Amino acid sequence: MKAYDFKKMWIDYFVSKGHKEIENAPLIPENDPSVLFTTAGMHPLVPYLLGNPHPAGRKLTNSQTCLRTNDIDSVGDASHLTCFEMLGRWSLGEYFKEEAIKTSYDFLVNYLKLDPKRISVTCFAGDQDSPRDEESASSWRGLGFNDDQIYFYGKEDNWWGLATGPCGPDSEIFYDMKPNEPKCGPNCGPACNCGKYMEIGNNVFMQYYKHEDGSYTPLKQRNVDTGFGLERIYCLLENYNNVYDTELFLPVLKVIKELSTNYIESSARMIADHTRSACLLIKDGVIPSNVGQGYVLRRMIRKCVRHLRKLGIAKEQYESIIKATIENGVATKLYPVLKEKEEIILTEILKETKKFMNTLGDGEKKFNQMARNLRNNNLTVLSGEDSFKLYDTYGFPIEMTQELAKENGLDVDIEAFHKRFEEHQAVSKKGSDQAFKGGLAETNEITTAYHTATHLLHKALKVVLGEHVHQAGSNITVERMRFDFPNPVKMTSEQLIEVERIVNEQIKKAIPVEKYEVTNEEADKMGAIGLFDSKYGNVVNVYKIGDFSIEKCGGPHVTNTQELGEFKIQKEEGIGAGMRRIKAILIKK
Repeated sequence: MKAYDFKKMWIDYFVSKGHKEIENAPLIPENDPSVLFTTAGMHPLVPYLLGNPHPAGRKLTNSQTCLRTNDIDSVGDASHLTCFEMLGRWSLGEYFKEEAIKTSYDFLVNYLKLDPKRISVTCFAGDQDSPRDEESASSWRGLGFNDDQIYFYGKEDNWWGLATGPCGPDSEIFYDMKPNEPKCGPNCGPACNCGKYMEIGNNVFMQYYKHEDGSYTPLKQRNVDTGFGLERIYCLLENYNNVYDTELFLPVLKVIKELSTNYIESSARMIADHTRSACLLIKDGVIPSNVGQGYVLRRMIRKCVRHLRKLGIAKEQYESIIKATIENGVATKLYPVLKEKEEIILTEILKETKKFMNTLGDGEKKFNQMARNLRNNNLTVLSGEDSFKLYDTYGFPIEMTQELAKENGLDVDIEAFHKRFEEHQAVSKKGSDQAFKGGLAETNEITTAYHTATHLLHKALKVVLGEHVHQAGSNITVERMRFDFPNPVKMTSEQLIEVERIVNEQIKKAIPVEKYEVTNEEADKMGAIGLFDSKYGNVVNVYKIGDFSIEKCGGPHVTNTQELGEFKIQKEEGIGAGMRRIKAILIKK
């Protein structure tokens, strides 16, 4: 079986159960600009989880490409990936726990023929906010599960939600990867990290709304948000015990191994994963930079370069690995569009690779300076702080620093380095977690106004600069809006003034913002722009602002442009080759 065939099995199964297929959204959230990446299939659906009617109905399914960085240090083990396919199914107030669990079981056991004896499940243990989820446990028991296959955990393991917004208990599904081996101890279970259990799916029961003060109230509709990991289940169907042995990675790993003079499996897997993630990000319009999505992309490429050096692969040979990744995306039929973007993907990755090689040279100069200072002071140990600076500023892995230190007759305070590194990780994880919080669940009057203003800015830029302009990314907070777009040169002050004038002209006209639910074909005939060429199914929402702007969009929007206030551009800057960024504010009068 091919991976694409398995993906189609998922879609076909839930379509047969009355669900409508919706399209895969871009990795850069199209209508959720306050998060860096699409980290779950539910991100584009938050307005509908809150009760807004979805154009495709109340039962939906798809396969969503997702990107997460919270587990990036685990990439290379049996199951963790940076980019992955999330097989999704949703009930928007249509059915709830019993049917969700029943169909999940039916798909895995009766449809895919996985061994039910190797499946364990988890349920929410209950706390002051929500009771113990006996309803889910009872549903699993009704399907033949024994109590020793059902585990109860607290919020840390069995609760899903954003900082605020729709949330609720979940019931996760795990597969025993070592059925012939005993548990590692008396407390071993799905929450254990010993490798015996691998999570393959999760049913989230979104029945609450979390407010900013931490309190919970019931949602007006109870939703089901199901996510199954395509790569993880696919490796089980192909009788592998890790995702990297499947067709999704094996051809690329073969190329890496052939090029290596010092093959290290964990490094090869990391390169294969990060290269695929980099290709998919660039496909969706991200380029390496020092901020936001571009910064994540830059760090992934630079991490690949470091591990290429460990494997003895020259930077000139990296192009072969990138091409193999693109070709494999075509061969598996999961990412055929990568071929269309091959030129820009190669250009951006190789340009960043060359830039980082120069940085590594600067890092070696910095190390030599540190070494001289130590010798001048009759010291022989490089501090943890200096070692971390080489890592954080110049991208030196600690192994490289240790190797250079040994060549210079020096030691490295490795314990101090790891302590400093752990402090950095804790701060980074906190920042990453915060970056993925929020979203449309936190929509308020201000962010809704900013979202509508992006439509006006988008059109105004087309008027002033030309039709080549399109939204390549955006970010909205209650303080400001940010809009990324392609343009070969810096905008002149006259152009910025004209864009600002056009937007404010439309605001002053007090134009009603009209919403239409139409088919894609009808939307195209209306002249509606589809950002990222992604769709919401056969029926889409179109927002029309007079004769000025018309776009396919999921919302949210104000009802009249006069609600926006005065539009003011604060800054226009470059964020990479051919890419510009505008930061602007709305001033309420």
